[in-house]
Amino acid sequence: MLRIKLVKTGKKDLPTWRVVVVEKTKTGKGLVTDYIGNYNPHKKPKEFRLDIEKYTKWVKNGAQPTDTVKRLKGNFIDKNKDYHEEVK
Repeated sequence: MLRIKLVKTGKKDLPTWRVVVVEKTKTGKGLVTDYIGNYNPHKKPKEFRLDIEKYTKWVKNGAQPTDTVKRLKGNFIDKNKDYHEEVK
């Protein structure tokens, strides 16, 4: 099963995250299926970029986004609170 999740990159005290599509059992630090965005919480304002076309393509193909990716997408891209129903 494929997952859409965040993988930590960057420096020790200034981490950034990539949004990747990877097999559920993998960590995402090796071979990934696709890179679809990134998240940088250290910029003012915080920056979350996501390729919506790739995201919807992977979700239609069966990839499951993690709760964190759903929250970030809801806060930065959708700008609504509908993700609260899906995320515990």
